[in-house]
Amino acid sequence: MSTAVFAAAQCAVGDGDITANLALHLAFMRRAHEHGVGLLLFPELSVTGYDLAVSSALAQGLDTPLLEPLRDYAHQARMTTVVGMPLKLSGHAKPRIAACILHPDGSIGAYTKQHLHTGEDVYYEAGSGGELLSVAGVSVALSVCADFTHPEHAASAAQRGAQVYASGVLIGETGYPTDSRLLQGYAQQHAMAVLMANHGGVTGGWAAAGRSAFWDEQGRCVAAVSGTGNRMLVVSTQAAGWQGCEVTVDERFR
Repeated sequence: MSTAVFAAAQCAVGDGDITANLALHLAFMRRAHEHGVGLLLFPELSVTGYDLAVSSALAQGLDTPLLEPLRDYAHQARMTTVVGMPLKLSGHAKPRIAACILHPDGSIGAYTKQHLHTGEDVYYEAGSGGELLSVAGVSVALSVCADFTHPEHAASAAQRGAQVYASGVLIGETGYPTDSRLLQGYAQQHAMAVLMANHGGVTGGWAAAGRSAFWDEQGRCVAAVSGTGNRMLVVSTQAAGWQGCEVTVDERFR
């Protein structure tokens, strides 16, 4: 595996406060760049927060000028950045929950959530997934929250050649033990590392558990964030395997 540096951006966002949330995204991107990160993964609906009624009403097209500052920085830093955003599509009555991919060359793409939780279908339609990413020679498959609760989703990623399964999620304390074991199990079963970026605070009425984590190809937890709040988990390939550390992100970096 080529040398690679990946990071999970565990952010505490405000529901509907796009201006503040985008500023926080830029803060994470700057900190990630300081650590040489090549892929930065944000949680589900990180741009708007998870309040379903609010977020769906704020849906944007991929060409939205709101993302321009993030796209520009991703291009400048040569850093693939994946942000959670409600995506408006022409000819569709409902938006999709998307992981918008800001590529190092300045272009933008999207992975759209394929499996919706109960209640999400009131505001959103199911998506169609997306292609694998290549970052520093490493093949990466994306997923958004409920996608990973379907074993066939991770199995398909592995069959397509993914070396890392990267999931932007919203997981609370109650669900964390089960969900983290599920992700760890995929790493073991498919010999595919797993990166999980969780929210760091309350959003959409859900108190996120934080504790974003990374499991290597044997299912070993290389590193995990110690709690909630604005924190970044950085992992990298080394001669002895993956290594990781936790980085704090706060107002000083906005």
